Amino acid sequence: MTSFPGDHDLDWHRALPELRKPVIIAAFEGWNDAGDAATSAARHLAERFDATPLASIDPERYFDFGTTRPLVHLDEDRRRTITWPDTEVLAARVPTADRDVVIVVGLEPQLQWRRYCRQVLTIADALGASSVITLGALLADVPHTRPVDIYGATDDPALMGRLDLSPSTYEGPTGIVGVLTTESAAAGHPTTSYWAAVPSYVPGAPSPKAALALVHRVCETLGISVFVTDLEIATASYERQVDELVAEDEDTAAYVRDLEAEWDEADDDDLEDDPELLVAEVEEFLRDVD
Repeated sequence: MTSFPGDHDLDWHRALPELRKPVIIAAFEGWNDAGDAATSAARHLAERFDATPLASIDPERYFDFGTTRPLVHLDEDRRRTITWPDTEVLAARVPTADRDVVIVVGLEPQLQWRRYCRQVLTIADALGASSVITLGALLADVPHTRPVDIYGATDDPALMGRLDLSPSTYEGPTGIVGVLTTESAAAGHPTTSYWAAVPSYVPGAPSPKAALALVHRVCETLGISVFVTDLEIATASYERQVDELVAEDEDTAAYVRDLEAEWDEADDDDLEDDPELLVAEVEEFLRDVD
């Protein structure tokens, strides 16, 4: 019988694959995922890397099912089945890189966050992960007509220099992304976190534009490229649809024009030379959002 690492909360679907210095890429729906950008980016990478299911985390300990309810379905024979909120773990070889990837994606849990993070780190240890990348997205005062702001932070000195990143100085409320990032670093896994800014005036709309920006940032970190034409097409459609919505309300249109003017007046290098500009947006979002 094959012995699998971890406790019964980890459901391994197959034998552990042989991966080369795999990088864990993690994203979670909910508080950390404005415009579904982070999880969309993670799932896009999983699809492009042809990632296959490796494991899942049993939800029983980690979710309040009265808040996050399971879904009932009828199959072709009208038999009822239940889909529970879970966490998918997918693994993929990346032929064009010297490292492979393991993608962790699911709903943000409500309970036992430290134990939950231990499950993710058990996976990282079992596969010999070289580092952890977490993805998030927040609502901010940014125009949809301009490039997406990406805030990045890392505790890896090599990445600090190569990608012009800095350690996070944020203090305040956090989500599972922040907890996993901290726990990963404490366990000895170099960590990097990327957050995309999504326009606050379209809070409920999925943002393929922000997802695309996160995909580009992850690929830059890994030194690879992936096919993104579908995200580019979705981004163009997203911009057209938001243009139409904004044009229907003069107050919103005026607000967007002000945001565009602020963007255009700013020095192009401001966010690179002074990352505190976007850090302030991240911190305000994390402190104020319920």
